[in-house]
Amino acid sequence: MDKTKPVVISLGGSLVSPNGGIATDFLSEFNLFVRKKIAEGWRFFIVVGGGAVARHYIDAARKVVGDISDWDLDWLGIHATHLNAHIVKTIFEGVVHPRIIQNYDKKIAHLTQPLVIAAGWKPGWSTDYDAVILARDYGAEVIINMSNIKEVYDKDPYEYKDAKPLKKISWERFEKLVGTSWRPGSNLPFDPIATKLARERRLTVYIIGKDLFNLDRLLSQREFTGTTISP
Repeated sequence: MDKTKPVVISLGGSLVSPNGGIATDFLSEFNLFVRKKIAEGWRFFIVVGGGAVARHYIDAARKVVGDISDWDLDWLGIHATHLNAHIVKTIFEGVVHPRIIQNYDKKIAHLTQPLVIAAGWKPGWSTDYDAVILARDYGAEVIINMSNIKEVYDKDPYEYKDAKPLKKISWERFEKLVGTSWRPGSNLPFDPIATKLARERRLTVYIIGKDLFNLDRLLSQREFTGTTISP
């Protein structure tokens, strides 16, 4: 993988705050890993999702109100990403840009720090979509998706026992798997709206789960466990 270009990581919020708690063990390991890679010359943009925190609020709102607009549900998820992103930014003090990106209309000028943290922006945009925007604006060619989803399957593995993991898949085929619409709180390998833009930009996205050793193998261009989505 080209170290001269920044790498965008779409970090699932459930890796940061699973089940309402904070994943301090993962964050400690992630902190050490990213700092080591920065010392080796890598640059990263990390977009942090809302994960379980977002889903808790979304589920609660639906339970209390019943019929609630996607606009309001989206805002609950967006605020969850801001909270998760802030703790991630905090652990990288000293190497991280001081501002969390929350408005993607405003590009950082004269960026000198090797690490930038980003969060959700506005309704209709998932953090996967935000990751694609960052790749477009800052010259990244790859996005690494880290979450509880290790691989893309040829069909829903929770519904079909014979579902098979895919090592590689084209954007065209992936788009057929995930569909074309997205709703707040959806749990997909990579969201459909982001998929459309990533396909247009001819980006490569890696779905790799949460194992940092696996991430290291990918960055080192060694064999890794996961799925490559590419043109």
